[in-house]
Amino acid sequence: MLIINVAGIVLIALIVWWFWLYKPKEAELGENDLVITVENGTYSPSRIKMPAGKPVEIKFIRKDQSPCSETFLVPELEISDTLPLNKLKSIQLPALKSGEYAFHCQMQMYRGQITVD
Repeated sequence: MLIINVAGIVLIALIVWWFWLYKPKEAELGENDLVITVENGTYSPSRIKMPAGKPVEIKFIRKDQSPCSETFLVPELEISDTLPLNKLKSIQLPALKSGEYAFHCQMQMYRGQITVD
């Protein structure tokens, strides 16, 4: 009985860490081209850092055939675009103020974040 309780607590801790505490490494938009891959239910990288006050271009390649992965949304910026399967798609972001901007698919299963400094 004790083993089952300990295993349950460990599983609960892992779920909390994965869904609420885990922060993937941030990729920085700069001079080099950054391509975000949409695959296996995730954006990779899912956390992007960019400079404030400069418009930028983000490139995506969708390898996931899920219909949910087809739509890219940044609600705070009123950006909605379609990502074609296995083709590079560029999306222009306007100059942004410092802050954090969430992006996701239409059902919010695929999630990411843009950090502007």
